[in-house]
Amino acid sequence: MRLTRLELSGFKSFAKKSDFDFSAPITAIVGPNGSGKSNVAEAFRFVLGEQSIKSLRGKKGEDLIYTGENGRLNRAAVRVEFDNRDRTLALDFDAVVLERAVYRDGTNEYFINGSRVRLKDVTELLARAHIGASGHHIISQGEADRVLAASPRERRAMIEDALGLRIFHYKIRESEKKLAKTEENKQQVEALRRENKPHLSFLERQVAKLKKALSLREELEVRYAEYLKREERYLEAEAEAIAAAREEPERRARELSRRIAHLRAALEKQEEDDAARAEVLALEKELREVREERERLNRTLGSLEGQIAFEKRRIADEARRAQDAAHATVPMGAVETLVREADESLAALEQEEDISRARRIAAHIRGLLEKFLRTHRAARPAAPDHKPLRRLEHEYAKAERALEKVKARAAQLEARSRAAQEAMVRAHEEGRTQERELFALMQEHNEVQLTLSSLEARAAQLARDREAFKRELAEAVALLGRGAARYREVSLEDAAGEAVPLEELLAEERTAQEKRRKELERMKIRLEELGGANADEIMREYEEVKERDAFLERELKDLEASAASLRSLIEDLDRELEEKFLQGIEKISEAFHTFFTLMFGGGKASLKVVREKRRTPRTGVEEEEAMPGEDEEESELAEVGVEVAVSLPRKRVKGLMMLSGGERALTSIALIFAMSRVNPPPFLILDETDAALDEANSRRYGDMLEELAKESQLIVITHNRETMSRAGVLYGITMAADGVSRVLSVKFEEGAQFAK
Repeated sequence: MRLTRLELSGFKSFAKKSDFDFSAPITAIVGPNGSGKSNVAEAFRFVLGEQSIKSLRGKKGEDLIYTGENGRLNRAAVRVEFDNRDRTLALDFDAVVLERAVYRDGTNEYFINGSRVRLKDVTELLARAHIGASGHHIISQGEADRVLAASPRERRAMIEDALGLRIFHYKIRESEKKLAKTEENKQQVEALRRENKPHLSFLERQVAKLKKALSLREELEVRYAEYLKREERYLEAEAEAIAAAREEPERRARELSRRIAHLRAALEKQEEDDAARAEVLALEKELREVREERERLNRTLGSLEGQIAFEKRRIADEARRAQDAAHATVPMGAVETLVREADESLAALEQEEDISRARRIAAHIRGLLEKFLRTHRAARPAAPDHKPLRRLEHEYAKAERALEKVKARAAQLEARSRAAQEAMVRAHEEGRTQERELFALMQEHNEVQLTLSSLEARAAQLARDREAFKRELAEAVALLGRGAARYREVSLEDAAGEAVPLEELLAEERTAQEKRRKELERMKIRLEELGGANADEIMREYEEVKERDAFLERELKDLEASAASLRSLIEDLDRELEEKFLQGIEKISEAFHTFFTLMFGGGKASLKVVREKRRTPRTGVEEEEAMPGEDEEESELAEVGVEVAVSLPRKRVKGLMMLSGGERALTSIALIFAMSRVNPPPFLILDETDAALDEANSRRYGDMLEELAKESQLIVITHNRETMSRAGVLYGITMAADGVSRVLSVKFEEGAQFAK
């Protein structure tokens, strides 16, 4: 890579556009003091990214912009062009142009081949080519002695820069930034996992309950299917059995009715006034009416029983749902007061014989109880509505009392009828064949009616069972969904896995089926306690939270692996930097000795690595790891530095502090040239580094310049004639009264031909 061109526009004293072409290995820039020739070296610093305005001999950005008699510019720009055909700069261009502009408001702009970029982009591009804004390859006026005046640690930084090791520091800093960011991200991920964990644990418990509910639901579905299947088969078989059992009694009853009607018709034709027969007929008629009333009341009671059972189940369900609130505590004193008052009223009731007074006492007791309930129910949630149940129970009791009266009346009529029949039989036994047959048929008819009444009761019970079955099926569908209706597909099997015969099913006691129903009720209660509402939503949220936790866990592992990789990379970079630095020190020390003996005609010069300790405040981790007896406030950090050792020929001078100004200048030049020889930079800018040299040393200096020019381009700013004579191109800087620097150029080869 070669430096081909420099262009200044409005930079410091270069008000007008000024160009410098660097076609020769050594280019000299000369001019009187104050002409602005050192501004050229500062222009290089500026365009290569120097951020210290002080290093550019200014206080603020606008100090770099020309302000003079010809006017005041608002912008200063410097462009530098490199020949990049060897791709030293990591860009796929044969020519790379860097440009930097500064405005009066302090704003800076950076460009690479005309494209606006960041300062970081410029710094990275140059760092990979071992070029920097204020590196070893730009030695400004008065800075030649800087390498000797620097501390060992600062001198190490200069030498690392000369060896091209800055890229390692850049990579280490970038890796440390990435490591810090990775650790920060790791802490954030850990915080997110800690924040997520309680919710995940809660959802896991909910899911466990849901799984239990699901298992219980599946078991309930199986039990329900078995119950419904058994119940349906029982109802079908019972209906068939009742229908079969009713055929013969109904046929016999119809036949008896026809024969009785025929005999009655024959007897009614008789003109005899038989009072006994009239009485029997009247009793039979009344008895028939009473029996019909009894059957009607039986059916009414059956219907009321079904309704009462339904209401009791409803009340039980509502009471179960309110069970948490149904255990409110009642003060013991209130209970004792109620018991005492009720006991007194009951004692009075036991001794009272008057029905009306007894009723008033009972009403008073009821009032005490209702008042007690109203008083202590105020803080309790509303209990299930018992009014429909009480109404049904009242109707049931009323019908039951009516039935008892009808039964008593029927028994009384049957007794009177039997007595009348017996009396009539005794009175008309002889010659009354038709009447005896009629009464025999009527008795048989009564027996058949009793059988039919029994079957009617079974039919009424069957109807109630069917209603209960329908309600149970509806509840199963509401609880388990449409799958509950597929119970018909279930096959009933015994413990051996064989189908249960219908005979065995019908032979089973109804109490076993009732036990199954009660077990279903208990399972429904447990299922309701476990919950299960919004199961899909909970499962979806659980899967999302679980997946997020798994993602965070994977992210944390990746971050830990990345952090470990970055730590390993930093260690490798530190180790490689140390190795290359030590190898480079040896080479620079040898070259330093060579240049030093050339400059002084003998003597010794070398570089040696030293380790100096520096106290730094401890961090919290270091305080925990500190050994007993160590300083509690600070810890010692070993830093590697570089010391310079010289020994002049024929003198006892063996230290830098004992060197004269000229000797220090020669030593600085020898060390700078040694650093440049080991790792030659693409170009080297020397701003009056030869100012303190005498004629003899100037010749040696010139020889070293020519030697260095074989590896690097040299731009020297000088007053020294010997140095000028070694240049291939000479640029002269002049300044007129307007304070503007102007450039004149001469190529010595062309000048020599012109002189001839």
